[in-house]
Amino acid sequence: MHGGLKKDELKNENVNALKIGMSNLKRHINNIKKFGLPVIVAINQFVLDTAKEISTIKEECVALGVEAIECSHWAEGGDGTIEISKKIVDLTKNEKNSFQLLYKDEMPLIDKIRCIVKEIYGADDIVADNKIRQQLKQYEDAGYGKFPICIAKTQYSFSTDPSLKGSPSNHSVPIREVRLSSGAEFLVIVCGAIMTMPGLPSVPAANSIHLNNQGEIEGLF
Repeated sequence: MHGGLKKDELKNENVNALKIGMSNLKRHINNIKKFGLPVIVAINQFVLDTAKEISTIKEECVALGVEAIECSHWAEGGDGTIEISKKIVDLTKNEKNSFQLLYKDEMPLIDKIRCIVKEIYGADDIVADNKIRQQLKQYEDAGYGKFPICIAKTQYSFSTDPSLKGSPSNHSVPIREVRLSSGAEFLVIVCGAIMTMPGLPSVPAANSIHLNNQGEIEGLF
């Protein structure tokens, strides 16, 4: 989909679209590297994924300097993640990391937000009216200025527009609301039209989950 396809087109092999959509994965990989951490890619393999598509992802990841591992947990449960689990253990034991945070605690709140949207989302800047800026200043004056930032936005894009796929850059991130989580010690920055507490359907999926007579879980997706 990040390569320009619609959801109903995904059942057909399209290596060209896959290569274009790799720009999104590349952004995620680069973002993790900004924190000084080693990276490994898990390929969430589904039944309609073709061998050529899987090999393409692996080749593209090698070009990015990371390893990609097939994971078949969709069909095989835990057994489908054994290889990636072993690789992660090796990574944590044998690969050095130089973990660092994106910003200092002492940085002004609005600059922390700017840092995130520029470094992680590839945006040019934020859009914040005077009410938002005054609220951030009030939180700083009240002693919450050292709190880290949690940004709530659409999960479908690096922008606040869910239809903007790939790795968009040079966009703006509008701030709609600021919420203080004083107990958890962070600030939630609500951006775009995202809902922070989606409603459940009339019959939640949890209603179908149960243990059978053998003590096995049934009803999971």
